[in-house]
Amino acid sequence: MASTINFLRLLADPTRLRLLLLLEQEELSVAELQDILGMGQSRISSHLAQLKRAGAVADRRAGKNVYYGLTKKEERNSARGPIRELMQTLAREAPETARDRTALKVTLRKRQDKAREYFDELAGKFGRSYVPGRSWQSHAHTLITLLPPLRVADLGAGEGTLSQLLAKTARKVIAIDNSPKMVAFGSKLAKKHGFKNLEYRLGDIEAPPIAKNSVDLAILSQALHHAIKPERAIQSAHRILKKNGRIVVLDLLSHRFEKARELYADHWLGFSEVRLHELLERTGFREIEISVVAREKQSPQFQTVFATGVK
Repeated sequence: MASTINFLRLLADPTRLRLLLLLEQEELSVAELQDILGMGQSRISSHLAQLKRAGAVADRRAGKNVYYGLTKKEERNSARGPIRELMQTLAREAPETARDRTALKVTLRKRQDKAREYFDELAGKFGRSYVPGRSWQSHAHTLITLLPPLRVADLGAGEGTLSQLLAKTARKVIAIDNSPKMVAFGSKLAKKHGFKNLEYRLGDIEAPPIAKNSVDLAILSQALHHAIKPERAIQSAHRILKKNGRIVVLDLLSHRFEKARELYADHWLGFSEVRLHELLERTGFREIEISVVAREKQSPQFQTVFATGVK
């Protein structure tokens, strides 16, 4: 009873209510909450500390950033259901709710734009610039020729180096990237090399513009660590795959090279083998296989992890 009363006291403050409603929708940093609410850092941090002590929110560290969200553990308190309903009632009455929703959308768009701006600047430079995780590329030329004529989705294709290799034997390749310049550059290269079965589309890997149950193979090559929500990218790959279709993920193994966020617009510092297995299994993939396939000699010695599963 005491915890319920304390929680109701927390809801009595409009700012804490706004924070809870926002964090119910998305994990956010203090800086992002400042932008959304238009308040100072100390004020927001003070409210978050109270909510954390009450067990209402939890924090997650991602490098130098700390993200806050609602606690995910199951609450045993039977009053939590009615309290959630009360929160929604108060939200409808609060004049700031609509503004906060709009500001949240703008903030999340800024996250995506940061990565998009990076890749727009990089268009046309992949051949001359170092990009982590490319140590496998030389072997791909040989292995691609062993593939049967499939319908393939290259999600987060960039300029489409891999897409163009796949197009040599695939029936159809759809290359997805959220950078207009990357799509334009890749389309130009495809036309130059005569790949009529290669189509570039502008879109996000978390919601690719590809029909449901339409491809045999979905590839996320050094793309998943750029996703805001990796689980959504995996779920989208599952959605577009035909029954018995296969997902292939090539990404960086978990690392501590914090500068990757700034240098390469990485949102995640790679993934552990366990994390990748969880993402695939929870989405419904079977016959999951995961292994580390390469380690670069130059510092910071990125390792490439390979993961695959069948729908």
